[in-house]
Amino acid sequence: MSKSHAAPDRHGHRHRTDGHATRRVLWIALALTLAFALIEALGGWLAGSLALISDAGHMVTDAASFVVALIAATVTARPPSERASYGYARAEVIAAFVNALAMLALIVWIAVEAVLRLLTPAPVSGPTVMGIAGAGLAINLTVAWMLSRHAHGINARGALLHVLGDLLGSVAAFIAGAVVYWTGWTPIDPILSLVVSLLILRATLALLRESTGVLMERVPAHLSYEAVGQALAKLPGVTGIHDLHIWRMTTERVALSAHVMLNDGAAWPRALAAAQRMLAHDFAIDHVTLQPAWPVAPPSGRVIPVAPVTESTNGHGSGPHAH
Repeated sequence: MSKSHAAPDRHGHRHRTDGHATRRVLWIALALTLAFALIEALGGWLAGSLALISDAGHMVTDAASFVVALIAATVTARPPSERASYGYARAEVIAAFVNALAMLALIVWIAVEAVLRLLTPAPVSGPTVMGIAGAGLAINLTVAWMLSRHAHGINARGALLHVLGDLLGSVAAFIAGAVVYWTGWTPIDPILSLVVSLLILRATLALLRESTGVLMERVPAHLSYEAVGQALAKLPGVTGIHDLHIWRMTTERVALSAHVMLNDGAAWPRALAAAQRMLAHDFAIDHVTLQPAWPVAPPSGRVIPVAPVTESTNGHGSGPHAH
């Protein structure tokens, strides 16, 4: 069995640098978001605005997502150990999965509240809503800009999704306040809350699908299982590929393992080098584990085999460890 690892030091250095920048941005975003969430919740209660209260709810879940992201970023930075040979990089995937579930719960709550408000309209203070929503929009724009430029990874994208939901919520609250102020039509407040919820639902489901895919070790969406297998099978000296597995180790690194069938064991070194180059260049797969399998000629002299060296033993021949 042979392994290939491409530039581990470069990956490690980049990951540490990105991780430090991400944690710094998340701490700043957490402080700004928590402070304004309290102001917005109080203002929404005083103004009677569901749009403001729902936006404050978004910001509270943002703060929670930042805390989860910070914990995950800290855990992810831990080096591999005897009990975690791959390291802890998937902590960020788990955090993104939790954040997506939290967003779904919030969307359901806002939808229920909006329907209740439509059935039983409540008075809304337009000027108060516009003032607080305008300030919230500025805060959300600042945090979104920071996350988009300086935070990295699926976990940071999950946090950014929360902030974008808040940004839309602030815009909706501002519009609702303006409509109520100029026309007195209060149903606009819960209607826009529903619109914002539907807008962020699609992105939330996409994040949930991506994080679930990593946790379930599905083939990455940008890769074709058949294309990778056929590319390996077309290499010189290779007669077939089986037990092919492709999965994400982390959100950024893809791993592959496979059994490579050969007619001649002497061709293995060249086939291995060619496979490593092709997978790295054509598919950006840099963590590769390949096992050769070929017909073994009967050796001279008496041999007591450890396991039968036949096709019927395991369905695919035997590698060099057969006897």
